Amino acid sequence: QGQLVESGGGLVQAGGSLRVSCVLSGRTFSNYAMGWYRQAPGKERQYVGGITSDGSKTEYADSVKGRFTISRDNAKSTLYLQMSSLKPEDTAVYYCAGREGFSIPTMQSTYEIWGQGTQVTVSS
Repeated sequence: QGQLVESGGGLVQAGGSLRVSCVLSGRTFSNYAMGWYRQAPGKERQYVGGITSDGSKTEYADSVKGRFTISRDNAKSTLYLQMSSLKPEDTAVYYCAGREGFSIPTMQSTYEIWGQGTQVTVSS
């Protein structure tokens, strides 16, 4: 049974940076394409971006493009989300998700496993 565990969330001032991590246990991380999602209070879960299983390709939502970077270390079974130039509207619970295969899933519903989420709060 695979498990994803996020860490690294917290409180940061607008304009600041933060990195959140996600570790997969119980499965072979390098076999999984990964994604990041976020959910703000009262809003639907929103796609942030994704990365192929080998890390060769990434994609981002327009709202975070140029500010956020997704990377992975397959040797450490860890996914990263580096966030910079943070804005108050980036405040949300951030979730990592994985699906076995190379390509980044196009639909949220196709992800097989999800983390429990980590809170990121950006103060103005």
